Amino acid sequence: MAVARRELQGALLAGMMLAATAQAQQATPVVEPSAPSPLPAPPQGDVTTLGEVRAIKPEDDEPLDLYRFKNPVKFGDNRFSRDWSEPPSPEQVSMGGGYIMMGVVKGLTAAGKGLNKLTGGPDQIQSAIARPPPELTAEQQRRALQFCEQQEGCDPSAGK
Repeated sequence: MAVARRELQGALLAGMMLAATAQAQQATPVVEPSAPSPLPAPPQGDVTTLGEVRAIKPEDDEPLDLYRFKNPVKFGDNRFSRDWSEPPSPEQVSMGGGYIMMGVVKGLTAAGKGLNKLTGGPDQIQSAIARPPPELTAEQQRRALQFCEQQEGCDPSAGK
């Protein structure tokens, strides 16, 4: 009897939550016009462009452990850090196909880098280069000017 009552309470609670969620999604807030905002609007001609964006693989693929000790001392790079790498764990070795396969892959990677250096070929990872924005044709410039005259006060060169 008590189990059935708890199931009924759980079903009732779930139904109420679904109804509240549906009602919250359907409600549209009414925004009344207010005084102009005290912050000035950014000018349309000043467009911020981003610099080079690089996707960097995280240092460790371990899941986040909030209770793990984090050493507050950060060691900088030294003369040995570029050539040193930790040896793979037995799990990494087995996932990589064994020591022989890992050695073959490392050798092929080194040979590929050497071949690119000898031939002057491009690197495997290259930074993205953005193309310049397209120029407007004479017809498009005329249409932009005509549109701005209809809007009374916009700058047709702001789109460049």
